[in-house]
Amino acid sequence: MSFDGLFTRAITKELTDQLDGGRISRIHQPYQNELIMVIRAQGKNHKLLLSAHPSYSRIQLTEEQYDNPSEPPMFCMLLRKHLEGAIIESITQKDMERIIVFEVKGRNEIGDVSYKQLIVEIMGRHSNIILVDKERSMILDSIKHLNPSVNRARTILPGADFEWPPEQNKLDPFEVNEDLFMRTMDWNSGKLDKQLVQHFAGFSPLFAKEVIERAGLPEKKRVYEAFSKLLERMKSHDYEASFMQSDNKDYFYLYPLQQLKNAQIESYPSISQLLDRYYFGKAERDRVRQQGHDLERFIKNEKYKNVSKIKKLNKTLDQAAEAGKYQLSGELLTANIYAVERGMSEVEVLNYYEEDSPSITIKLDPRKTPSENAQWYFTKYQKAKNAVDVVKEQINIAEKEIQYFDQLMQQLDSASPSDLEEIREELAEEGYMKAKKQKKKKSKPQKPVLEEYVASNGTLILVGKNNKQNDYLTNKAAGKDEIWLHTKDIPGSHVVIRDKEPDEETIIEAAKIAAYFSKARASSSVPVDFTKIRHVKKPSGSKPGYVIYEQQETVYVTPDDELIRRLKK
Repeated sequence: MSFDGLFTRAITKELTDQLDGGRISRIHQPYQNELIMVIRAQGKNHKLLLSAHPSYSRIQLTEEQYDNPSEPPMFCMLLRKHLEGAIIESITQKDMERIIVFEVKGRNEIGDVSYKQLIVEIMGRHSNIILVDKERSMILDSIKHLNPSVNRARTILPGADFEWPPEQNKLDPFEVNEDLFMRTMDWNSGKLDKQLVQHFAGFSPLFAKEVIERAGLPEKKRVYEAFSKLLERMKSHDYEASFMQSDNKDYFYLYPLQQLKNAQIESYPSISQLLDRYYFGKAERDRVRQQGHDLERFIKNEKYKNVSKIKKLNKTLDQAAEAGKYQLSGELLTANIYAVERGMSEVEVLNYYEEDSPSITIKLDPRKTPSENAQWYFTKYQKAKNAVDVVKEQINIAEKEIQYFDQLMQQLDSASPSDLEEIREELAEEGYMKAKKQKKKKSKPQKPVLEEYVASNGTLILVGKNNKQNDYLTNKAAGKDEIWLHTKDIPGSHVVIRDKEPDEETIIEAAKIAAYFSKARASSSVPVDFTKIRHVKKPSGSKPGYVIYEQQETVYVTPDDELIRRLKK
């Protein structure tokens, strides 16, 4: 894990420099396991993110935007009661653990001074945010509750005494000299990186492997030198916050990691900016997957139904291809009506439509007259002939349905939690799902909220992330001479440049946004069409988000996560 004890020490220093002495002005809980605190310090507002997410737990200053629920959760309301208006007296790390403690001074309901502790534990799925009454050492509440039946050693419930997580009894690496280091390590058993994690507080497997990598040969002296040099850099807070990509995986740490060979490295001026880059979209996509799991399953099932339908229709089409045989049988029976008698079950006649006139056997219904048998074949022929047209039309409809559900699947991949509700509404309006019952009176419909980006030259770029937004953007919001973009023959978002004559750089940046919000996000050299809005039409009766266009030009671009993050307004 990159967010180890050493990383926690670094972020604690950054938060102390920025927030110490600040006043907590607002608290929000946008999601179940995450808090946003707005803190006024050093003459400006800072947005602090506290996350107890099981996969993306962290603490950092952030510039990202979060949607707040219409009604705050109970834990958020409790924090507002005790912490809004309070002063942060100190921010400290508990030993070398992934625990950060905010010492907060405020006033209670009757105006007396009170002291609270907000304790943030960054421990993967065991992460938690706990509010403690310092004078009584009592838990007021926590973002996750832990009762005795789950953990006998530690209870985290309102009213319970607060206890720290069990001690791990590891050495503080900043207090270890060469002699103690040499005596601590078992040089004969190998697996030195695992020994470092086992013996020294704050070490993660990632950091331990970096020590061994920098040591080169596993010699005692060289391992200690690598150990001490890295810790000396940590002690002096000499950081180079680095985001690294290697073998299609993302990493972050306080400096570039030599263990990642041929890694692409980006440096950031602060640790919080580094974390914004690393977690950009990751936590939100995870929330969308959880909240939209039923929606994803429904869309996949609907697509599968149409795929199965096409297979059955193709079989029907193959059977309809027998129409010519029915016609031939009817015509040959008519031509040889003199040779057929009632009661016959078959008749052999010459097929004079082919060279050499080979004979063929025609099955007959003995209960019918010769002319009735001929008419039966002509009727079968007509039905089969008509079926071909109907089946082809049904196949075309099913293919459009598949295309529509592919588009919805792509939109789920880039949707925010608020976008999910618009997708649900669309499916209800199209008759695929039942609409949710409205508890309150139906309010006036709101305009879809478009995602905004700003090109390098300051031009505004708008993006529709679902069909409601796409229709609104293309058919209502955009001007007739503004530039419209979409990936060529690939499901994706509608993108509009709010400029009639954008320069080439702006078109390329907008094309990269269109490629990023498409099914080809992970591809390179993605074709993106662009044309003026006046050349984009929505056919009457077509599905939401569907348009046709002409007079387009095409550019080829590769989606760029960093560009998307940089241009986002």
